[in-house]
Amino acid sequence: MRLDPYGLPSASRSGGCSGLPSPSPSPPPPPPMAAFVQRKAQCLARADASRKGGLDEGAAAVVQLLNGRSRFCTTSSCSGRLVLAQGGAAVTQSCGIQKTNCTWLLVTHETCAKDDVMTALEKATGDVVLKFEPFVLHVLCQELQDAQLLHSVAVNSGFRNSGITVGRGGKIMMAVRSTHCLEVPLSHKGKLMVSEEYMEFLIDVANQKMEENTRRIGRFYKCLELALEAPTSADTSPEETGKNHAVYTRRRKRKTIQEQEAHTSPKDHSEEPGPADDAETNLGIFAELMI
Repeated sequence: MRLDPYGLPSASRSGGCSGLPSPSPSPPPPPPMAAFVQRKAQCLARADASRKGGLDEGAAAVVQLLNGRSRFCTTSSCSGRLVLAQGGAAVTQSCGIQKTNCTWLLVTHETCAKDDVMTALEKATGDVVLKFEPFVLHVLCQELQDAQLLHSVAVNSGFRNSGITVGRGGKIMMAVRSTHCLEVPLSHKGKLMVSEEYMEFLIDVANQKMEENTRRIGRFYKCLELALEAPTSADTSPEETGKNHAVYTRRRKRKTIQEQEAHTSPKDHSEEPGPADDAETNLGIFAELMI
């Protein structure tokens, strides 16, 4: 055997640790579909960690519709609520402003009466804020095209603050959100800072927002049913999938351009109907964006 100047076989010098067993390769990651099925099973098996400890009645139909489909899994939801929140000092942190020791004096997922709010305010000892928080829904999606379909339905149903996020592990989340919120301070150190006349006006505004929120949920459910009746992706070829993605992208770009032109030269578009607000026109998007 030929030795090198150090008295070792040449093969050992060139091969490094050739005499040692090579480490076993790490197992390949599960395919996307298997990973999604596993995540959905884990999510549905977890106990409800919300304060209420259960599903809101106003969101139940939408949640059940999505969870009944193999390509979707809801992770959290709220049908919308009116809250009298009494919080401690506002603490400013790197991630924003958070409330410490927050207490709910009143919470309802329906419209409320002035007497109920005033009775709850009698228990106030700190700073109290009246909030209206609209419907919110987070959905885990199997593929990006599923999230795009859900996003299109949400935006065209009035939830225009909706969005899609993709995690490092390929987890695709779709958030259904709206912007018609309300947050008004009412008392400071237990003392009511507004008149009863203003309280009556404020509760009326909050109730109107709750009613509009309920209408949007109903519209979202109906449009979602229509969208999910389209052929499944199992019957869709890769070429059609790519075409659907391109159609979604083109429609979103065209809508953005139309909105920009409407702001710059509204006279040129005064005779054209707004496609984003036409429910019948937008049903074409659902047919083209197949799950």
